[in-house]
Amino acid sequence: MDIVALLTSAGINIAVCSVLFSLYSVLRKQPSNVNVYFGRRLESHRSRHPDFWLERFVPSPGWIVKAWGTSENEILDLGGLDAVVFVRILVFSIRVFSIAAVICTVLVLPVNYYGKERIHKDIPLESLEVFTIENVKTGSRLLWAHCLALYIITLAACTLLYFEYKSITKLKLLHIIGSPPRPSHFTIIVRSIPWSAEESYCDTVNKFFSYYHASTYLSHQMIYKSGKVQKLKDEAEHFCKVVKDASSDKSCKPSFVPCCCLGNSTDSFKMDSNEIGSIHGRTCYTDIDTRKKELPAAFVFFKSRYAALMASQTLQTSNPMLWVTDLAPEPHDVHWSNIRVQYRQIWIRRMATFAASIAFMLVFLIPVTLVQGLTQLEKLQKMFPFLTGVLKNKYVRQLVTGYLPSVILVLFLCAVPPVMILFSTIEGPISRSRRKKSACWKVLYFTIWNVFFVNVFTGSVISQLSVFSSIKDLPGQLAKAVPAQATFFTTYILSSGWASLGFELLQICPLLYNLFQRFLLRVKDDTLVGITFPYHTEVPRLLLFGFLGFTCSILAPLMLPFLLIYFFLAYLVYRNQILNVYITKYDSGGQYWPIAHNTTVFSLLVAQLIALGVFGIKRSTVASGFTIPLIIVTLLFHQYCRHRFLPVFKSYSAQILVDMDRKDEDSGKMEEIYEQVRSAYIQPTLVSPAPSPTESISPQDDKPSEISEDIEKGKAVDQQNRPEPVHRTSSSSSDRSVLSRDQTSDPACTLNKNIPNAPHPALEHLINDGL
Repeated sequence: MDIVALLTSAGINIAVCSVLFSLYSVLRKQPSNVNVYFGRRLESHRSRHPDFWLERFVPSPGWIVKAWGTSENEILDLGGLDAVVFVRILVFSIRVFSIAAVICTVLVLPVNYYGKERIHKDIPLESLEVFTIENVKTGSRLLWAHCLALYIITLAACTLLYFEYKSITKLKLLHIIGSPPRPSHFTIIVRSIPWSAEESYCDTVNKFFSYYHASTYLSHQMIYKSGKVQKLKDEAEHFCKVVKDASSDKSCKPSFVPCCCLGNSTDSFKMDSNEIGSIHGRTCYTDIDTRKKELPAAFVFFKSRYAALMASQTLQTSNPMLWVTDLAPEPHDVHWSNIRVQYRQIWIRRMATFAASIAFMLVFLIPVTLVQGLTQLEKLQKMFPFLTGVLKNKYVRQLVTGYLPSVILVLFLCAVPPVMILFSTIEGPISRSRRKKSACWKVLYFTIWNVFFVNVFTGSVISQLSVFSSIKDLPGQLAKAVPAQATFFTTYILSSGWASLGFELLQICPLLYNLFQRFLLRVKDDTLVGITFPYHTEVPRLLLFGFLGFTCSILAPLMLPFLLIYFFLAYLVYRNQILNVYITKYDSGGQYWPIAHNTTVFSLLVAQLIALGVFGIKRSTVASGFTIPLIIVTLLFHQYCRHRFLPVFKSYSAQILVDMDRKDEDSGKMEEIYEQVRSAYIQPTLVSPAPSPTESISPQDDKPSEISEDIEKGKAVDQQNRPEPVHRTSSSSSDRSVLSRDQTSDPACTLNKNIPNAPHPALEHLINDGL
């Protein structure tokens, strides 16, 4: 590929981005799209539509200024700690690759360009290989420049990583201390409860924790069989019971018609909510049929945070497969369907999803091989001779080699996140945040393997199976292959990076769904269920680009300016999306930063191994000798960070929890906390209210069905319509805050106590404020 082909790809992507950004600037001003582009900030249920004004149809950069000027505290209040971590990953990438771009442009690029004595063409007609390390002759003494640049990049990356890790760890601890009392701090989830023929699971739990945790045990809430199938079965059984009782009643003849005298014929088989509330007020269920619905899992509440932490980390019995305990997630974070999965099935599910992931990766070799065929026109012409005449055209060759391969690969990769989120769901995590974190790891592994390693090996002269014959030869094999594929990685950044930001702004799926509702279903209400931030998709994309940047920085420094432009644009785009679009329903507490740290260190090690192989091929003994200590120092730095910071992300500090317990005891809040902790974890499908006729269903992921329409839009519910909390209630209609009567149960408001209740602005003010 030459410079013209690269510029062709860059020009196409610049044009696509310009069109998408301008279209977004216009569409976001339209009142009909307010629920798509301002879902996070949409507070009012109905507002009058603004009058016509010409500025609505003129692109404007006001949203860029708004996104740039937002402080980190605002990001924390609106998006939680995960959003802050995501922005920090972008800031780290901008800083480290700015340093890399300056060093490599000044120090490495001239050495690569003048590495061999040759007649240079005009810059637009030069091959991209001239700007890579392949153009440096064997035995050149100028390879010290590449080694020095590698040292500077590694030192800068490790320094920035350390300070970011330290800052985020401190922010996480402050977030825990400054947050209001959370039900998850007092609650553990226990699974694999042993079965007993003499007593129910509920009695077994009560006896066990009353005996072994007598001083700290508060109460518990059982998990019951639920779901649509179970609900229909329960309603059918209750209906048969009502019919049977009515048939035996002397006042009614044994037929279906007199049963209407019950006064509620259509819903006569449904259990009254007051009756259910009284049942939940008992210590344990006494009905035999109800006991059959108990699952060997329960939420157990403790009198202090420290007691819950100790119970979650302690082996309860000598059999580790029984009485398995873990800290409970936040109520809005609970994945109820996975709690019903038996604990003994978890390892089977993990092995099955691991095998399925490997099979999916092998199947994905087909499109990757197809993509690499497009980058090598000689092989493509041999396989398909009828394309020889078409590929002789200069512009067709530039389009095929510079744009189509990366676009095709991007389209195939769109299927990866939904498949991985499905695999993560099957694994059985008990919280939605853990599921998304697991999917994030899977997508990251998948993309790094298929975008980098598979493309490197299938697109080079060492594509035979002998590439894996010897591990010690791997650095040398990568050293031969990576520089040859650096141009493809550059075009991939343009296609997958730049263009994806435009589509991220437009929100294609919600926009099409909104148009379908308004113009086909004639739904005029601004009702669209808020969507959560797709961390499992966006975090792997950022880390993949960072991986490509580190591995190709000294090999093909021409990539770095394009990569740096992507991170600058991503910084603005994602801050805008956090401010206006995505609703924070749950938060993992910054668990994505250890993923970013580990991936960055892995990227540095791969870059150093490739550089070691390149220096060996180029017969530069000095550069090879200085690279080995750099690898050792990077590994030692990684181990230090794992011991210094990572434990804070894995568990809570006993010191902090005890101080918080004593503070609440001194202020006299413990009794109120106990009362509200008991009613925090409600199983949504046991009692389902009738759906509202205006309630809409969104195709997006992570939509808890039990949240009412007003809560989904951030609108407070009247206090008169809220039921009082009851012991171990299963009613899903409780919209009371978990631990504070002054807070609504909006998922976005349960994370931070300092978020003010926004007034109900007019629609035009909402739009104009976000311009």
